[in-house]
Amino acid sequence: MESIRDIKAAFDNITEGDYGLFIEKYSADERNGVKQLVKRAKNLSDKHEKEISRTEKMLSYEKEYSAYSAICGIDEVGRGPLAGPVVAGAVILPKDERILYLNDSKQLTASKRDELYDIIYERAVAVSIGIVDHERIDEINILQATYEAMRSAIMNLAVRPDILLNDAVTIPGVDIRQIPIIKGDAKSCSIAAASIVAKVTRDRMMEEMDSLYPGYGFASNKGYGSADHIKAIKELGPCPIHRRTFIKNFI
Repeated sequence: MESIRDIKAAFDNITEGDYGLFIEKYSADERNGVKQLVKRAKNLSDKHEKEISRTEKMLSYEKEYSAYSAICGIDEVGRGPLAGPVVAGAVILPKDERILYLNDSKQLTASKRDELYDIIYERAVAVSIGIVDHERIDEINILQATYEAMRSAIMNLAVRPDILLNDAVTIPGVDIRQIPIIKGDAKSCSIAAASIVAKVTRDRMMEEMDSLYPGYGFASNKGYGSADHIKAIKELGPCPIHRRTFIKNFI
């Protein structure tokens, strides 16, 4: 008979989705330690099945437009901060593979975003980022800068999409069919993936800016207008990456 230690080691090495095999193999074992492991495996299996179901619901738009060969999700982050760029993500996901846990990037922990960022780059058909800096934002306004970042992300894709699923907006100057979806990053896996790659990219940029321009808390606030950030602007004055049109009321 296998020891509980060996069974625990087997439990720790279960690949997500393979809980059923563990449950089937050990469910008849009457030892309390094994019963607890089987119970945990059943809970994880239930959670996994629920996540599969949730993901399938988030693929409803992708299924609706499945006649298109390259469906691209588009989203942006950084419209509201007082400093730093606006960043857009564009992602074409594979049709024959599911990436679980995709969601609005704001609903995910930083560690989960980082994990999904790597998975998206590994499995996606194509991924691209568009970045428009603070100076350009001041020059043309944040809305136009957002559109510019989105157009850049689309243009830099290695595969040309034939339909775009956008988070809420219709992007001017793009000759590809667009489907704007309100709160799309919580309704479409493609848009959620774009949201994640855009947010992780921008967050990492702002963490680098924190070391270049200390005192503003960029690593934690990512350039958004927290009370401490506004206080720092008033005390230290603006730094080179502040959006002058956004902070004119503070200086």
